[in-house]
Amino acid sequence: MRKPIIAGNWKMNNTANEGVALINALKPLVAYADCDVAVCVPAIDIPAAAEALKGSNIALGAQNVHFAEKGAFTGEISANMLKEYGVKYVIIGHSERRQYFGETDETVNKRTLAALNAGLIPIVCIGESLEERETGKTEAVLDKQITEGMKGIDDISKIVIAYEPVWAIGTGKTATSEQANETIGYIRKKLAEVFCPNCAAKVRIQYGGSMNAGNCKDLMAMEEIDGGLIGGASLKPNDFAAIVNYNK
Repeated sequence: MRKPIIAGNWKMNNTANEGVALINALKPLVAYADCDVAVCVPAIDIPAAAEALKGSNIALGAQNVHFAEKGAFTGEISANMLKEYGVKYVIIGHSERRQYFGETDETVNKRTLAALNAGLIPIVCIGESLEERETGKTEAVLDKQITEGMKGIDDISKIVIAYEPVWAIGTGKTATSEQANETIGYIRKKLAEVFCPNCAAKVRIQYGGSMNAGNCKDLMAMEEIDGGLIGGASLKPNDFAAIVNYNK
C-alpha cells in the first residue's frame, strides 16, 4: 500500500518571516494527517523553515539541487548543503525550471542521482504541454522523460514522481480525474517496463496540475494517484490543509 504524499511548492513566494507565519498557521491544521506532508520552500527560507517545522509532522523540501558536490557553480546549492538543514525532499525538473532555466532530461537525471546519493528524496516532475497532448505525443514525451531523466537509478521506488500536465499548471485548468488517473497509470506501466514491475508498484506518483480544495477528493479517489504537488493552494494554510485532510 502506497502512503499518499501531499507536498506544497511555494515557488518564488514568501520571505522567511512570511514563511514562518504560514508554517505556524499550518501546523495545527495538518497535525493528524494520514498522509506524508511536506513544504518545498525557496532556498533562502530553508533555515527559518527548518526551525519552524521542528517537532511537527511536516517535512522540509527544497525546489532545486545542483548535481555537483561543490565547485564553481555560482548561485547553485548542493545536496549536502540542503541536507545540513534537514531537507528531506527536493523538487527536480519542474516544468518552470525546464521552460525558463534550460533544464533538460539530462540535467534532471544528474540532479536526481546526486539527490539520491546524498539521501534526499527527489520529487521528479514530468508532463506534457497542451500542444503535445493535442497532437497525441503525451506518451512519447513521458517515455523520453522516464528513460532519459531516470536512467541509472538503482531503486526507482526511492523517488516520488509528480505528473504535471504543463497546460494545467497555474492556469486553473485541470485534467479530469479520469484523465489524470489514466496518464499516471501509463507512467506506472512504463516504469514497470524500464525498471521492474515490483518497483513500479511501489512508486508514489503525485498529480501536479492545479489540485485544490475543490477537486482533491475526486483526484485522490483515483487508484493510481498517490498525492499532489500543490502550487498556489499551498500558500493558503486552510486551502492546503483541506487538501492534506482530503479523506476527513
